[in-house]
Order: sequence, then C-alpha cells, then structure tokens
Amino acid sequence: MRVLDITFAVIGIILLLPIMLVISVLIKFTSNGSVTFHHKRVGRHCRTFNCLKFRSMVTGADRIGSYMTAKNDSRITPFGSFLRKYSLDELPQLFNVLLGHMSLVGPRPDTPMQLDIYSEEEKELRHSIRPGITGLAQVRARHVATNKNRLRYDLFYVRKQSVALYFWIIYKTIVNLITKESY
Repeated sequence: MRVLDITFAVIGIILLLPIMLVISVLIKFTSNGSVTFHHKRVGRHCRTFNCLKFRSMVTGADRIGSYMTAKNDSRITPFGSFLRKYSLDELPQLFNVLLGHMSLVGPRPDTPMQLDIYSEEEKELRHSIRPGITGLAQVRARHVATNKNRLRYDLFYVRKQSVALYFWIIYKTIVNLITKESY
C-alpha cells in the first residue's frame, strides 16, 4: 500500500498546492505565529515523528490549556475553526506520507502520552503499521467514539487491512467531508 500512499500523496500535493498556499497566506494574515504546527506523534513501531498540520490555534496554546481541545475552545482562531471544520488543517500531513511517517489510511497517530491507555499487546499491534491521515474510526464515529471504540476500529483495520478496505475508507472520508456525516 506504500505505492498507493506515495502516488496519492504526490497527486494530492500537486492538486492541493494552490489551496495550501492560500491557506498559508490566510493563516499569516489572520494570526501571529507560524503557518504550520509540528507536534510529536507516535508512528510505526512506536517511533516518534513530527506530525505537520496547519496552525489552527493561537501561538502557545499548549501553555494555555489542555492538550485536548474542547468544543468552542477559545484557543482556536476564527480561521482555524474553518480549517478544522473541513479538516483542511490536516493537508500538510501529505508530506508526512511522502516522508514515510504516515499512510493515507490507518489508525490516527497517537501522542506519546496516549500510549499508556493500551496493553502491551494492543500497543504493539496498533503500531505495527503506519498511522493514517484518516482511518476506520474517523469514518465510523469521528467525534463520538470512546477510546475503547477507537481502539476496536483501529485493531480491526490492522488485522483486516486490504486494498478494498483502504479505498472504502478514502471514499467514506470524502463522502463524510462533503456531507459532514460523523462530524
């Protein structure tokens, strides 16, 4: 599936580059700070990497509140709210896919702090593949799934991954973005 990831990431970057440039300019004009946000995430074999996102929060948001964002979080910029609504803040992760840190489809990457919620067996299995920009938990129950349900979806994907499931998740992600299902 690595070939599919690279192919779709290159196509996505080429097609979305004008949008990413406009987003970059708008972030720069609407708030102080950098355009992108880099945060430590856990990837394949529990190796950490810098996950890229467009910055959607005020500079220093991690020092203002919890690492988890809440609904109507005051740290989210007005433009950042728009980016998050349409998942546009995730577009720079296409570069993470090219670098081999991520896949288009897989379990969402954990923060290092989240590793404590898994048993050793769960942690090893969940991190046996690259994390994804989208995944089964996102298309099934993005904002309503408990950690236990997300883990169930993630482990199901790891065990049953196939080209057909990969394309189905991409299809459902696009449908969900357009119709706002599960969002």
